[in-house]
Amino acid sequence: MKENPDYARDLIEIRSMMERSTKFLSLSGLAGVMAGLYALAGAWLAYQVLDFDPSALVYNNISLENISPALLGVIVVAIAVLILALGTAVFLSWRKAHKSGEKFWNATTRRVINAMAVPLIAGGLLILALIAKGLIGFMAPLSLLFYGLALFNASKFTYEEVKYMGLIEIALGLISSFYITYGTLCWALGFGGVHIIYGIYLHYKYEKRENIN
Repeated sequence: MKENPDYARDLIEIRSMMERSTKFLSLSGLAGVMAGLYALAGAWLAYQVLDFDPSALVYNNISLENISPALLGVIVVAIAVLILALGTAVFLSWRKAHKSGEKFWNATTRRVINAMAVPLIAGGLLILALIAKGLIGFMAPLSLLFYGLALFNASKFTYEEVKYMGLIEIALGLISSFYITYGTLCWALGFGGVHIIYGIYLHYKYEKRENIN
């Protein structure tokens, strides 16, 4: 007797194929953990080594001649953290896609980048303008705020959890805008703690499950 086709399994496979064609599922949870560790290290350097005071709002224009060593050091550290985090994310996500036999650079990847690009570029330019005006204390709040907006904007093309991560980053950015003194702490929580927690969560929820299957 001919067996009945397993329609439920076929529907699950079709749904999985459609989801993979429209969502960026190569995002690595371990990349989030590493980005969080980089951010915590950067925050420690800024606070302990460079003695950076986020509440120091100076209302004089800053030029290359009068920029403080502490501020210059913080900018260098922030750029280094960004480069390390992006490099690690690209490498680990590419490796994940390669292991699953998928293309890393595709239409969905471009959608994610386009969704994040506008908030990140606009936020970066605004932060540079505020630095030039001496409003140093708003570096951390605005970086959290615009990064959260970028995550929220891109969440429709990747895991749903990214949306909630973006909302947390936005909340921390708004809180630190009112409490400038705690800007470095909020920055460490947002880019460090939140990344680590969500990275571990995504890794065990999706990547471990895929390896078991």
